[in-house]
Amino acid sequence: MTTKIYANAKLIEGFQIALDDNEAHSYIVDLAPDIGTGLGATSLELCVMSHAGCYATICALTAKKMRLVLKGLKVKVEAIKTEEAGTITEETFDIHIKTDAPQDRIERLHKLTLENCPVGILFEKAGVKINYKFNVTKE
Repeated sequence: MTTKIYANAKLIEGFQIALDDNEAHSYIVDLAPDIGTGLGATSLELCVMSHAGCYATICALTAKKMRLVLKGLKVKVEAIKTEEAGTITEETFDIHIKTDAPQDRIERLHKLTLENCPVGILFEKAGVKINYKFNVTKE
């Protein structure tokens, strides 16, 4: 099955760009205040946020399929952009999961999340080095 995903970008003023998905969702991206107005995240920052959001979404979906109860999930990502590469070369995920599930089920959840996270797959194919840190809280 093939799915088409649409995106539109329109210059508003200066470096403010309105992005939309050809439906009802839109976002403003901008450059930092030294060049732009800083009213929105940069496109690269939005890309990193998308990766964090995709991991969290796929993790929650996978947990539901596994009948694993998540009482909490937070994903923080730190990305490194080098001048040499001109883009992101490394990311570190700091994942906080609150669950009573045993360790082997949490490891399986993470493995399946990585295998099914489309944004993560893009980052991996682009050669970005990705590190994962876990903090599991039991209740």
